[in-house]
Amino acid sequence: MSILDAIILGIVEGLTEFLPVSSTAHLTIAEKLLGKGIDSDAVTAFTAVIQVGAIVAVLIYFREDIMKLLSALFGGFGNEERRRTDPNWRFVWLIAIGSVPIGIAGLAFKDVIEGPLRNLWVVAVALIGWSALMVYAERAPRQDRGEPQLRPKDVIVIGLVQCLALIPGVSRSGATISAGLLRGLDRVTATRMSFFLAIPALTAAGLLELPSSLGQGVGAAPTIVGTLVSFVVAYASIAWLLRFVAHHSIAQFVPYRVALGLTVIAVLAVTGSSAT
Repeated sequence: MSILDAIILGIVEGLTEFLPVSSTAHLTIAEKLLGKGIDSDAVTAFTAVIQVGAIVAVLIYFREDIMKLLSALFGGFGNEERRRTDPNWRFVWLIAIGSVPIGIAGLAFKDVIEGPLRNLWVVAVALIGWSALMVYAERAPRQDRGEPQLRPKDVIVIGLVQCLALIPGVSRSGATISAGLLRGLDRVTATRMSFFLAIPALTAAGLLELPSSLGQGVGAAPTIVGTLVSFVVAYASIAWLLRFVAHHSIAQFVPYRVALGLTVIAVLAVTGSSAT
């Protein structure tokens, strides 16, 4: 992989990670257009690692919130009153609970995720199929529960649905926001939970694949460049992305998702190109 390839893929990752359009789908399509073997271990590892750049952007953007969460976590262990009264103590444990399912699923199905699922037919079907569920979620009768009303059952359901985002084309943010809306959460709370659940999920995935990407993978230079570009682009756009996704229907992205999925299907059918 050249440095130019890494820059292009870093831009794609930074722009799409937090929109409900599936960054993995866009990276898979972009990698195929660049002539990469999208089901190869090296490319899969690179894809996972450069997502860490976008997560670092989230950590910096939400640095004040994260410092409060860490303070509540460590301060609460020896302070019963703080555990009982500090909403940040409760929120940090809700994030931890919601992160358990994808941690288990990611390890249990690692070979499937990095093999059969890295396929453009899967990407196209997932882009189109999940769009219907996004529209359904937007029509949920209740979306009036805020962060104080979050319950462990809510984050477990959201965490389980987040596991479906391991399928390229589903979209992690699309899955978690949809699940939150279906649980009756308001849009801001569902979006905020989506952002915070991304931190442990994508960080763990990136660190797990880091040795492969730096070692026998695409190499240190492209990996570092792609991650840095992903960070810069994500940080430059995260404020707008957060506001837009928090206050607009995610169903607005459905026409684009469906059009992209149909385009991929048409190209594969007409040209007979390999889906991997």
